[in-house]
Amino acid sequence: QVQLVESGGGLVQAGGSLRLSCAASRMIFSNNNMGWYRQAPGNEREFVASITILRRTMYADSVKGRFTISRDNARNTVYLQMNSLKPEDTAIYYCATIRFGRPGDWGQGTQVTVSS
Repeated sequence: QVQLVESGGGLVQAGGSLRLSCAASRMIFSNNNMGWYRQAPGNEREFVASITILRRTMYADSVKGRFTISRDNARNTVYLQMNSLKPEDTAIYYCATIRFGRPGDWGQGTQVTVSS
């Protein structure tokens, strides 16, 4: 069973920063592209950012220039650095493996709340 464990969520004021982490097993991490998704109350889950095994990155337009995704192969961990946070970034953030352009396995999620 694939295990993805997110951490780093919390409450922050608008304009602040948070860094999310997602730890995976070595086998899963080294063989998969990885991504972050989020789901706000009443909304569908949406793509935030992704990074390939070769570290090619993609971002949703809503987070470009503010969020940065990265991966540490030695720690089998993918990160999401979130700067200049806005209240509309409030959501549960999920880590996922990405195969053939689609999310496969999911973590349990971590809550991010941005107060105005």
